Amino acid sequence: MNWGNKLLVAFVAFAGMMSVLVYKSFNTNFELVEKDYYKSELKYQEVIDGTKRANSLSNAVKFSQNGAAVSLQMPDEMRSDSITGNVWFYCAYNAKQDKKYELKTNEEGLQNFPDKTILPGNYLVKVSWVKDGLNYYSERTLTVQ
Repeated sequence: MNWGNKLLVAFVAFAGMMSVLVYKSFNTNFELVEKDYYKSELKYQEVIDGTKRANSLSNAVKFSQNGAAVSLQMPDEMRSDSITGNVWFYCAYNAKQDKKYELKTNEEGLQNFPDKTILPGNYLVKVSWVKDGLNYYSERTLTVQ
């Protein structure tokens, strides 16, 4: 085999490897935390202010798990009907496990989430709510089993 054939084989092998890399890169799934990341980053000051307000409450947002059911307990000051907000169960390693719920607590400040909709795994639970025109925000880690 002369040097011209060896050079041709090297170029064909290089082109083949590059084709495989391009194919794999197009089929790689990139999951971002949020689809509109830059838009939400501009509103991050509201999260900072809401976290300060939530930390100044008498107690924190609490989660408990009884079997497969997950319960949310709001702080004592937040036990009223005038609260609006949402709860986001964020799963960092699988966006298909993310769940968003509207915050609907009862008169004791308790909300139960459906048993079978929250799959087992590690979650960062983001709770944001508004009461009397003030934003509140809290994050907790939760392992659902």
